[in-house]
Amino acid sequence: MTDISQVTPAPGPDLLTPDNCAVLFVDHQPQMFFATGSGDRTSIINSTVGLAKAAKVFDVPVVLSTVAAESFSGPILPQLAAVFPEQQAIDRTSMNAWEDAAFVEAVKATGRRKLVLAGLWTEVCVVLPTLSALSQGYEVYVVTDASGGVSPQAHEHAVQRMVQAGAVPVTWVQVLLELQRDWARTETYVPVTEVVKEHAGAYGLGVVYAQAVIGAHAAG
Repeated sequence: MTDISQVTPAPGPDLLTPDNCAVLFVDHQPQMFFATGSGDRTSIINSTVGLAKAAKVFDVPVVLSTVAAESFSGPILPQLAAVFPEQQAIDRTSMNAWEDAAFVEAVKATGRRKLVLAGLWTEVCVVLPTLSALSQGYEVYVVTDASGGVSPQAHEHAVQRMVQAGAVPVTWVQVLLELQRDWARTETYVPVTEVVKEHAGAYGLGVVYAQAVIGAHAAG
């Protein structure tokens, strides 16, 4: 039973913070988008870029990876590359990024045990590294709206498989707000609300309205 006297106003250890996670983007490439049919592709692109900007705001380590970029799948999503202009994507031949030594070394170099992962397709290039990372002691948070499969069923079943193995499904806005977590954190307040206004749809419009009507520091 919980000892009420020991309860304190403190965040739980399962929460994502700028200091305990890394964000992995896997195979957001033209050829992969062409066959994505689990959801609106424009929305997946928007969510992917929103997630990238969230990582950028909080200086979270990021690993970018592609598969067969020059021979089949094409370059990484330009809007994603633009968020990290000085970072080179790790190109692979393996569908499972966790079987690529350079990718795994890049993940290890972040020093983080919580991995926030998004990619195409969910049933292949997301599920394979997720299961592999989980088996080696990592915690994996799968950003479902920044990922997509070839059909709704393929995406859903892949997410179910990962959840059953211990992965945690999240959305990109959830990640952004979990990293912020307190509107009194003034150093990231403005950048976070700018990402929200640009990529969070009606929620972003709500922030625009609040700041116009209530004032520039309207929160949430």
